[in-house]
Amino acid sequence: MPHPTSTAAESASATPGTRADVVLGVDLGTTSTKVVAFDTRGRQLATASRGIDLDEPHPGHAVQDPDAIVDAVRTCVRDVVSQVGAHRVAALSFSSAMHSLLGLSPTLDPLTPSVTWGDTRAAAQAERLRAATGGLALHQRTGTPLHPMSPLPKLVWFHEQEPKLCEGVGFWVGIKDYVLWRLCGALVVDHSTASATGLLTMADLRWDDEALALAGITAEQLPELVPTTHVLPLGEDAAAATGLPVGTRVVVGAADGPLANLGVGAVRPGVAACSLGTSGALRVVVDRPAVDPLGGVFCYALTPTRWVVGGAINNGGVVLGWAHDTLAPDTADEAELLEIAARAPVGSGGLLMLPYLLSERAPHWSALPRGAYVGLTRAHRREHLLRAAVEGVCLQLATVLRAMRAAGLDISQVRATGGVMRSDLWQQVLADAFDMDVHLAQGQEGSGFGAALLGMEAVGLVPSIDVVEDMVEITRTVHPRPAAAELYRSLLPVFSELYDALVPTYRALRRLAPSLPLDTAPGP
Repeated sequence: MPHPTSTAAESASATPGTRADVVLGVDLGTTSTKVVAFDTRGRQLATASRGIDLDEPHPGHAVQDPDAIVDAVRTCVRDVVSQVGAHRVAALSFSSAMHSLLGLSPTLDPLTPSVTWGDTRAAAQAERLRAATGGLALHQRTGTPLHPMSPLPKLVWFHEQEPKLCEGVGFWVGIKDYVLWRLCGALVVDHSTASATGLLTMADLRWDDEALALAGITAEQLPELVPTTHVLPLGEDAAAATGLPVGTRVVVGAADGPLANLGVGAVRPGVAACSLGTSGALRVVVDRPAVDPLGGVFCYALTPTRWVVGGAINNGGVVLGWAHDTLAPDTADEAELLEIAARAPVGSGGLLMLPYLLSERAPHWSALPRGAYVGLTRAHRREHLLRAAVEGVCLQLATVLRAMRAAGLDISQVRATGGVMRSDLWQQVLADAFDMDVHLAQGQEGSGFGAALLGMEAVGLVPSIDVVEDMVEITRTVHPRPAAAELYRSLLPVFSELYDALVPTYRALRRLAPSLPLDTAPGP
């Protein structure tokens, strides 16, 4: 079973003050629930986290126990409150992983587990919706790609595969909606989270009639739509469980993707946030919704005047982890692996890697693709294969950048964070692939910090979330090298075209997959 953990920041005093000047950012992540206390100067005062089990009972399923998440929130909030003092807490404010789906009974009890964004059981439904007449228009209208991560295809799957269960569902909600119900007794969904369901029309922030019909549900089965700065009072049971007063302000908050931009100070138009850890994402804040003509990017709400446009990729640092295990198991650690990769020249001697080990999201939004090395010759050595893996991830993010520009966005600056960005090689290849300066931002608590800042604006502790620009420090700027940038610019169209060229192969392999097991069957 997961256990709570807590730490106190060394850089800020936890001595209780006389004023309620602290907001707790509550981040409902896929692997853990985390609560972090911030003051109005952006200083981290205390934190607590609790791991959340991810269950995969069947191929393609990735679900969690919603009540375990509620318990984790209560436990972590109580732990942080014990460190900073209940009298200092002005509000709680929420961030949540996007695209979760949970069926509730008419009395608001869970009938399903929380289906996470990583659940791919609705792959066939997503492909069918995407290929149908009006599929692209639906994506452009709602801002949400037709991908198995999205609640819309998941709802179609449930109605096709679990019709009896659906007859008993009174409400379909996301995990944050359920947590807020348990804490505050109100069933609401913020515009940011709702804009990532595939069910909300961006133009007027209303449930989309066509999407509802495709999903087989009514608007009455969804939570009430509210702004991300909407405030609810903490209920009696939750107050007793957390050590906070009844009625403590709870800010509904937003989805983790848009809040990640806020967390690194990328809130002005033209300033993109790039996060690159196990997976990756590139996003920019705009003042009006926008999607590119080919549907390569998403568009999600943050506040009434700010939207986040961009794309997420499944395959980031996980690709290098695979490369370590399969190509260089003799290396001691990632640093040694990257030293070997750095021996290969820019462009890896004409070797390209399509890094689709976990299928892919942006800009193709398909569960179909698989990874591939293309251009392999006898002359290539281990360092070429390793460098090609790094270059493949960065070129994939460059295709997302190209789709964002096709949506009419002027990207003038990139702020980067994430575990792999500690590496000089990753930093330089990303700057070269983007042909832009990459500014490395001082690590904050990402979406949790963004949630806390949004909460501060909601309860009047700061005049605007724009104050974040003075809170986030840029520790280093990596400049692109002209010759390398030019080479990657010439490789990018080749890299992009390989996806379309291999689609028939991907389909054939999927069809043959049942007869192509990974492991050899045991002999007689």
